[in-house]
Amino acid sequence: MAELWFYHLERSELERALPPLLEKCLQRGWRALVRGGAVERLEALDETLWTYRDDSFLPHAREGDPMRHPVWLTSEGGNPNQAQVLFLIDGAEIGDVSSFERACLVFDGRDEAALVLARSRWKEAKDAGIVASYWRESASGKWEKQA
Repeated sequence: MAELWFYHLERSELERALPPLLEKCLQRGWRALVRGGAVERLEALDETLWTYRDDSFLPHAREGDPMRHPVWLTSEGGNPNQAQVLFLIDGAEIGDVSSFERACLVFDGRDEAALVLARSRWKEAKDAGIVASYWRESASGKWEKQA
């Protein structure tokens, strides 16, 4: 069963915080799937991943692209690129995570609805016996494990 990691954004926007997390996955030789709640947000994230830093390249694709890249952006369930890591953004449903080694719920702590949803999902995970970790963004922008 996949571990569930909660990433609490407090300073950065998703577009700044997610690319380095995806890069770490690729450095480990892992594939990543980013599941979002809104197609428009995934389209914007697609653009961001091409341009977020001049000295980096994140091979990725979206639904409808016939190629399977190491990073896949989708609003659908499943695991089309055989990813080891699932990133859940914008309230996307967790669904079945059995095919992943890790699932990461990334939420904006400045958004009250996102915070309430994350707390609810934390409780559900703990009640279900899922190993969950909570990571908080520090003042310097680093991730610090809290629980």
